[in-house]
Amino acid sequence: MRDLPVIDQLSNLIDILLVAYVIYRMLMLFRGTRAWRIIIGIVAFFVVYYLSGYLHLYTLNWVLERATYLGPAALVFLFLPELRTAIEGFGGRPTSILQKLVRTNVEERAEARTIEEIVAAVAELAAGRVGALIIVEKLAPLDDFVSNGVYMQAKVSAALLGSIFFENNPLHDGAVIVRGDTILAAACRLPLSESSSLDHNVHMRHRAAVGITESFDCISIVVSEERGTISVSQDGKLRRLPSHVELRALLNKELRNIDEESGNANGGGKKKRIGGQK
Repeated sequence: MRDLPVIDQLSNLIDILLVAYVIYRMLMLFRGTRAWRIIIGIVAFFVVYYLSGYLHLYTLNWVLERATYLGPAALVFLFLPELRTAIEGFGGRPTSILQKLVRTNVEERAEARTIEEIVAAVAELAAGRVGALIIVEKLAPLDDFVSNGVYMQAKVSAALLGSIFFENNPLHDGAVIVRGDTILAAACRLPLSESSSLDHNVHMRHRAAVGITESFDCISIVVSEERGTISVSQDGKLRRLPSHVELRALLNKELRNIDEESGNANGGGKKKRIGGQK
């Protein structure tokens, strides 16, 4: 590169930086969605394909080789939602990367306040046996589900969450989606889980809580109106919490990376097991 003209060196540098940025954006947008599971499956497919040829498993190798012909079309269908999100994401929230890298004390306090407001609302809803479903974003944006609900763009508060899920409120029958310290929308419709591992007594609100976490990296908080219990779902798994105290610990650990048992940030100290029986 030393022998190239300055303009060519600059072009090559810009080219490399743009490609790196595109790859970074794609990885960040795919991270936390089902795309990672699909990518792992694709890698496993090619490992088996290679081993079948190396071990002279001719029939298996022939079948897998024919399957590769459908690969491009299959990838388009499998990654369609993620590709749409990725294309939209290149033009949206351009300062989000810098905002995540530079965290101020004000943001830390806002994050802590948001968790306390959610926990207070859930505790009150559970005590009154008022059904509720709150989805807290982590890495994956849930814009598709925000768009099918009632747009709010309001600061998270226990009073507002309580009023949304009040029985006579027309917004109570659906999910609230929270991003940072903001309620993006209410009455959002979510996909229902068809998992056979769920108890047959689990109702639609809990199935919706599991369904969204099967495809996206987020936290679903459910309050049962029949039993007044608090449950959370992550990675397609539903578990019941003994009380709102465990919910506070879980949210602090997942959203702020603070282990309440050790009182340290960045995951320091002994990990505290959170959650109860399903």
